[in-house]
Amino acid sequence: MSRNIIITGAAGNLGEAVVEKFKREGYHIIALLQPGKNEEVEEADDTYEVDVTDETATAEFVKEYYLQYGEVDAMAFLVGGFAMGGISDTSQSDLESMFTLNFFSAFHLVKGFLPHMKKQGKGTFLFVGARPALQVADAKGALAYALSKKLVISLAEIVGEETKDTPIRSHVFVPSIIDTPPNRKSMPDADFSKWVSADEIAEAMHYAVNTHALRNMTFKLYGEV
Repeated sequence: MSRNIIITGAAGNLGEAVVEKFKREGYHIIALLQPGKNEEVEEADDTYEVDVTDETATAEFVKEYYLQYGEVDAMAFLVGGFAMGGISDTSQSDLESMFTLNFFSAFHLVKGFLPHMKKQGKGTFLFVGARPALQVADAKGALAYALSKKLVISLAEIVGEETKDTPIRSHVFVPSIIDTPPNRKSMPDADFSKWVSADEIAEAMHYAVNTHALRNMTFKLYGEV
């Protein structure tokens, strides 16, 4: 029987690493891609273009998924974005943009899939937080980003509490700076060897999914930064 994992943001730098890791370990990969972007994920078994920040579009995908697959073993919420800005130069629009991209992209799927996971009696949610959401000193220059990721972490904790008497698990992965081409380009003088790699995060996610003794963990993946 195949093990199904849904991966949002599967065409991104972290997404590619997570897809590769779970594919190598024998999972059936269902990759969710941005509509109209002509994204490709070669190692995915199936791909769907879904705007996961849209409540209606996500609800339609949930219905389609259960008609096609029946069960889901894990979900990795990798859609997200970053924005600079402190209190004085952060607008309501900035906040709404980050909340939509980082929080609602996970929330809509949790809302849709959690009832089904409860019925099937299994499932693991994999959320991505960020260090500024945990360390206030790092949040000063990226307020909207930090607050949006704090919402993600809080959602993971609430899901963990709601499912504490079930086999369903909710894990959060909190990286510092991920070693990606865009980050290298924006910080060319940094010591990239001290950053956490996308492969390391993917390994941690696979370990969390397959270690059932772990429940509702927060993995701090800070590298040496």
